[in-house]
Amino acid sequence: MKNTVLSFKKAKEDGKKLSMLTAYDYSMAKIIDSCGINGILVGDSLGMVIKGDEDTLSVTVEDIIYHTKAVKKGAKNALIVGDMPFLSYHVSIEDAVRNAGRIIKEGGAHAVKLEGGATVVNQVKAIVDAQIPVMGHLGLTPQSINAFGGFKVQGKTEEAARKLIEDAKLLEKAGAFSIVLEGVPAAIAKLITEAVSIPTIGIGAGVDCDGQILVYQDMLGMFDDFVPKFVKQYANTGKIMRDAITEYIDEVENCSFPEQKHTFKIDEDELKKLY
Repeated sequence: MKNTVLSFKKAKEDGKKLSMLTAYDYSMAKIIDSCGINGILVGDSLGMVIKGDEDTLSVTVEDIIYHTKAVKKGAKNALIVGDMPFLSYHVSIEDAVRNAGRIIKEGGAHAVKLEGGATVVNQVKAIVDAQIPVMGHLGLTPQSINAFGGFKVQGKTEEAARKLIEDAKLLEKAGAFSIVLEGVPAAIAKLITEAVSIPTIGIGAGVDCDGQILVYQDMLGMFDDFVPKFVKQYANTGKIMRDAITEYIDEVENCSFPEQKHTFKIDEDELKKLY
């Protein structure tokens, strides 16, 4: 079934949980999509898991467009959301609309995601007014890592929690179709989920969110620089890959690969003509 912003809204109304994963290339998007995932985020997390940077801040609009185009070719049913990277919507409303439009028009995304609450509601409204669906993002917003002083859980005081709830309501009012809640105490995420009529997608925010999202390299055990507390590793794919690559290297060195079945033949009469 084709997933859309309307099917996301209906899922919340029907009490059906939504599943999302990140993807950044054709091959992985095709695999994830074939499993029946509801949504794929082409996240600025690519700065860390693809580019090898220490944070997401160096990711550009061009990076997101490039990877979204690849994902779009592989995913036929998932809702594809393109992340709006750092400084692509902060400077002006015009920049925000223009960059969101590029991610949709050039990248092929169905929606965009941007971080922040009250400070970005004008951008959210303008992008929505331009007929571009927007997914919000509250809590531990990685683009604010320097302001937060690191990757820290948000909403742990009454004041901070009340602000998150208010920000969620403001994003809904501005026209966002859903909100990612990252690194938020489960009890606060539950209150936010109950306070808005649009789906909440949790990542380190507890089971009461309307859906969940993970970085696929995390949940498959491929990215081991660090493993966040909220990640469940469903497979140790990194070990499987390392074992396979090590075996390949060994077989190349001892000439057990390629075998005869992996090679092509030439007619013996044609071969003799070369001698």
